[in-house]
Amino acid sequence: MTSHGRREGSTERSVARGAGTSGAAILLSRITGLLRDQVMAVCFGAGFATDAFNVAFRIPNLLRDLLAEGSMTRSLVRTFTDYDRNRGAEEAWELGRQLMTVLLTVLAGLVLLGWAFTPQIVRLMAGGFEKVPDLLGGYSKLGLTELLTRVMLPFLPAVVLAAVAMGMLNARERYGVSQLASAVLNVGMVVVGLGLIPVAHALGQPAILAMAVGVLVGGCLQFAYQLPPLHRLGFRLRWRWPRRDSGVRKVAWLMIPATVSSAGWQINTVVNTIIASHLQQGSVSWLYYALRLQQLPVGVLGVSFGMVAMTKQAYAMAEADVERFKETLESTLRLMIVATLPATAWLIALSQPIVALLFEHGRFGPGDTVQTAGALVMYGLGVPAAAGVNVMVGAFYALDAPWLAVKASVVSVVVNLVLNLLFVGPLAFLGLGHRGLALAAAVAASVNLLQLLFYIRRRVGRFGGRRVLDSALRAGAASAIAGLAGAGVIALLDGWWHRGFV
Repeated sequence: MTSHGRREGSTERSVARGAGTSGAAILLSRITGLLRDQVMAVCFGAGFATDAFNVAFRIPNLLRDLLAEGSMTRSLVRTFTDYDRNRGAEEAWELGRQLMTVLLTVLAGLVLLGWAFTPQIVRLMAGGFEKVPDLLGGYSKLGLTELLTRVMLPFLPAVVLAAVAMGMLNARERYGVSQLASAVLNVGMVVVGLGLIPVAHALGQPAILAMAVGVLVGGCLQFAYQLPPLHRLGFRLRWRWPRRDSGVRKVAWLMIPATVSSAGWQINTVVNTIIASHLQQGSVSWLYYALRLQQLPVGVLGVSFGMVAMTKQAYAMAEADVERFKETLESTLRLMIVATLPATAWLIALSQPIVALLFEHGRFGPGDTVQTAGALVMYGLGVPAAAGVNVMVGAFYALDAPWLAVKASVVSVVVNLVLNLLFVGPLAFLGLGHRGLALAAAVAASVNLLQLLFYIRRRVGRFGGRRVLDSALRAGAASAIAGLAGAGVIALLDGWWHRGFV
């Protein structure tokens, strides 16, 4: 074996090990997230209360995804590794403290603005709720959404601080610890939420309000959980008055394109929510549950591979080692493809049994299973692309070329919007309904990935694209066979999954 081949194999094993550690932690986090969604489905079903909760939760969650786990984490990892390598650990930790101070100050003001303009924000996100005449606990659907939004808005500063802690841990290659923090969020939400339901009843408030309080407490626990491991690494949490700092400015500068590029998927989700609020009641919840299931393989595989690869690519570019950067990219894409294509096949083939097993209990009925599974099939088509975008976007930040990812994101948003309008307008005769919104998101993700591959090829040259394509063809063929076999077995079982948990 040549030295290049040995180094490439070593790179692939290194990425696989890091992604395995991170992926195991993310898997546990996603499982606790599914348990959280199961609790919601059993207790509240898919309708009035869950539609209101999902829209209200999406508002701070959207900002979290835009400002924290995507853009800020990537920007911090890139800057922190540079400080850690070239200026020393204490300078890197001080960067983290300064960033926490600035973000907490800014986000506290943002929460106050959110409280002041909650009615306008909710009407923008879910204007269709105004047409629902029903009441729950004395609240209209729109009024309940406003109440839950006000309760959950302070969740934003808590999880953004948690994302800063996560970024520092990832930069030090402590992937498992940082990713387990999300599991703490989910467990805190469920335990606190369920515990407060009797209190909500005693106060004459809807039970769903207790789950909103659980979200807020869970976000605080997610941040607190990461402080002990950071302390062991040398970080000390201290208040720092905001000051002009070149590191914070660099993170902020990188966050601008990072936020815009991450906004593609988030804007698509918001557009889907707005349109779904005008469709059949339950559409918002069906799409939410389906998206959560689609995000299981995307999160476990795409996020873990993307974060590990970006950290290694950031160090490679800090040493001006372009060849190691390209080897890491190729290895990561091949591993990601081999992992996501089988997941896609099984997610599509087993959509109804999966949804029934996880959610068809309590107030979540067989009709909800069928509707959610229909959206899951469409979302499932975009699993490899969504995971691939996570990997590719990180590569552009390691290259200090994030604006190329922005261009791809803008195009994907336009594609999603056009397809949404077609599926609820001229193509409404197809009868896709909320499933058309999920299909549009999958197509938009695929368009985004193709653009990123084109731009990275122009930026760094050849990076083993033929080997990546070969892996895709082989894994795709095997996955198709497995998926068809699974679909055939499911067809013979004639809906047994509606007949009870066992």
